[in-house]
Amino acid sequence: MFTKRIKQAGIALLSSLLMAGCSVSPTGERTLLLNSPQQMNAMGSQSFEQMKQKLDIETDARTNRYVQCVADAILMQVPREYGYAPQDWELVVFKDEAVNAFALPGGKMGVYTGMLKLTENQHQLASVIGHEVSHVLAQHGNARMSQQMLTQLGMAAATIALADRVDTRTQQAAILAMGLGVQYGVLLPYSRQHESEADKLGQSLMAQAGFDPREAVTLWQNMAQKGNAQPPELLSTHPAPGTRIRQLDAQVEAYMPLYQQALAQGRRPECDQFKPR
Repeated sequence: MFTKRIKQAGIALLSSLLMAGCSVSPTGERTLLLNSPQQMNAMGSQSFEQMKQKLDIETDARTNRYVQCVADAILMQVPREYGYAPQDWELVVFKDEAVNAFALPGGKMGVYTGMLKLTENQHQLASVIGHEVSHVLAQHGNARMSQQMLTQLGMAAATIALADRVDTRTQQAAILAMGLGVQYGVLLPYSRQHESEADKLGQSLMAQAGFDPREAVTLWQNMAQKGNAQPPELLSTHPAPGTRIRQLDAQVEAYMPLYQQALAQGRRPECDQFKPR
């Protein structure tokens, strides 16, 4: 009886969470958001402060002007409905050889100098920054955490349900199988969906800011040529480079009019004048 009540309570909790957290992403995808923006902003700010304490910060003025110039152009195109104004963002260039960049809830952004060495021009850097900013706008961090929270609750409920039905060995095997199924069938594909959505939103932002959306394709072609070992797409949180290149290339036609309109309206960033030689 007690176990039955726990199961019923668990089902009720899962149902209420699904109803309360269901939302729609900027591209129309259904998503689950169980954390408030205030919670996510606080976590993002805390994580950013920790990173600033752990990593070396680039102090070269020319490098910082270059990255800030590209970021400012992108952020000027972010619709105010997302709750961010350009001045709300904090950008730090980290002196690190990692080919990386990120953006966090709360308007925090980091770009590694290793990424600056890989990107050949302002357009390619804009594709990176647009992509990372889009993760924040689409609340992908919240969605990812929410999916994991829901999965953990579901696994706990399944464990309770199995407890009074099968022997311990069978129960452990079933839980392991469910765990693998959840990991490779739900969590990782969900993350690949986020990456593709951020590519789409980011490519749109860069085009509206006056950066050539075709350069997003070139950037990923260059990254693919580096030959970094990657797991099969099925087991990865990111789309395979070939998949990503095809998706970005297919989207160019839709975003070229935005780019041409930006140029016609005088949005022509000249950030390369600050790029370190």
